[in-house]
Amino acid sequence: MMSLAALSLKDAAVDIRAGRITSAELVADCLRRIDEVDPDVEAWAFLDRDHAMRQAEAADDHRRQGKATGPLHGVPVGIKDIFDTADMPTEFGSPFWSGRTPRRDAAVVACLRAAGAVIMGKTVTTEYAYFHPGKTRNPHDKTRTPGGSSSGSAAAVAAHMVPGAIGSQTNGSVIRPASFCGVVGFKPSHGLIPRSGALMLSRTLDHVGMFARSVEDAALLAEVLAGFDEEDPDTRPLAHPPFFAVAESEPPLPPRFAFVRSAVWDRAEPVTHEAFAELVETLGESASEVGLGSAFDRAIGFQRVAMEVEMSHNLHRDYEKAGDKLSAALREVIERGRTYPAVDYLRATSAITPLNETLEEVFNEYDAILTPAAPGAAPAIDTTGNPIFCSTWTYLGTPAVTLPLLSSEDRLPIGVQLVGRRGNDARLLRTARWLVKTLQAGERRGSS
Repeated sequence: MMSLAALSLKDAAVDIRAGRITSAELVADCLRRIDEVDPDVEAWAFLDRDHAMRQAEAADDHRRQGKATGPLHGVPVGIKDIFDTADMPTEFGSPFWSGRTPRRDAAVVACLRAAGAVIMGKTVTTEYAYFHPGKTRNPHDKTRTPGGSSSGSAAAVAAHMVPGAIGSQTNGSVIRPASFCGVVGFKPSHGLIPRSGALMLSRTLDHVGMFARSVEDAALLAEVLAGFDEEDPDTRPLAHPPFFAVAESEPPLPPRFAFVRSAVWDRAEPVTHEAFAELVETLGESASEVGLGSAFDRAIGFQRVAMEVEMSHNLHRDYEKAGDKLSAALREVIERGRTYPAVDYLRATSAITPLNETLEEVFNEYDAILTPAAPGAAPAIDTTGNPIFCSTWTYLGTPAVTLPLLSSEDRLPIGVQLVGRRGNDARLLRTARWLVKTLQAGERRGSS
């Protein structure tokens, strides 16, 4: 019998609504899975088993009474420990905030509860969602990093502890750990999902993202979380497409992909060079190599300036109070952020719109940009890996998704990143699902 913990987010929700399984059964099986594998992975910053079961039992009572159920009713979800939870601590991966207990939920946590989800617990984040590693290890090889900063969320989904989890990205903190852990990671357009009640590093760059084991599951989470919040000035009161239905649909024409090496192609490892060459060859006429022009060479530097200046501003009180409770790496970035001239910061933030306008020419001809999610497979545990293949797309606020389609010689996952036009998140997810199905069908034909 298949473990309930291995169910997809969508299938778990459908089975609970249909009465084939209960939320209590699913959560109990996820807890058994956590007991089995988490001593080696350490994905959780906070987990109260009794509280998780009480939520599940309440969800089952709700359904038995014939009350309306939401799209995630009774399904457990992990929450990165930078999002406030009124019933659990939120400590930002830092001893300075040990024992912090918020008074209300972050916007995304409230949305998940409204959709019926069981908030399983808080997943490990790197310190202040920056580079200093947490305790989590890669489920595929405990000597390697799961990536950062959403390390616990990516590892928990990859190890089948929960079917979905929430993370954040200010540089590469969703796409990179999803690539290293071999799951689907989705970073939506900037401003699609509200960030109120979450640790703020950079208003310009902070995104809420998600981890799942399929594109459809990522779309379901996006549909639940997208919306306007008056406490997040970058969200807009606009209607959003049905992400899940669009992602499941077939594109009217086979998508076309712009293979972009970018200015940092030399940072990719030989295995990534070889894997992408094979992938582009497999796609044939559906993929063409495209250069973005020298203007995009500055995007990574601009991202760094914007991030470090805004982190310095947003974390200055903690810097003044925490002293040696902050890592040397975090103190250094805060101190460096104070040194940039205002003209450099304004130049960095003002280039976002014109660069997105230049990208329109690419997206008028291609459905998605095809590019690596990370330089290669997960490196050793003493680092979180290099986010350089994510920096440009985070800076531009474009939607990005990574798919676990490639692997290294020792069978470690390597993600394929697709990037879409800003605001065209649903279409990007549809294209991503098409790519997964097409490559899987090709593999089946090749093995038959």
